[in-house]
Amino acid sequence: MTESQASAASALSGSPQSAAHEMRPTWPALAKGWRRRCPDCGKGQVLHSYLKLNKNCSNCGLDLSQARADDGPAYLTILIVGHLMAPLLHVVYFTWRPEPLVTFSVFAIGCTASSLYLLPRLKGVVVAYQWARRMHGFDKKS
Repeated sequence: MTESQASAASALSGSPQSAAHEMRPTWPALAKGWRRRCPDCGKGQVLHSYLKLNKNCSNCGLDLSQARADDGPAYLTILIVGHLMAPLLHVVYFTWRPEPLVTFSVFAIGCTASSLYLLPRLKGVVVAYQWARRMHGFDKKS
């Protein structure tokens, strides 16, 4: 088998060598997603309201309509907020012993505020991860 036939066979088989040439950088895409920007150009908005995805990037025209964030951002938000608030609640309770109503009020506001802050950013991260890994509709050359 000649070298050109071997490279063509590895491209058809989806070997890591052919995939490495088509890899998109993940970490820069995740940083753009955190800022709720297009994972490709970093300039256009991914969301047009609090959690609604744009159909296309206004700057580069990347098709965002195929992105499937579903429940991923909500799950990640609960995971992060829970892992931040549970140890904090433990420390606050055993350090200051606040009244139960004060504890509930402060932590309810903290959980709500941090969840509202994280949810759109994590949706941008999930969409950016899908773009970087060529998942769903992002598998085409763009």
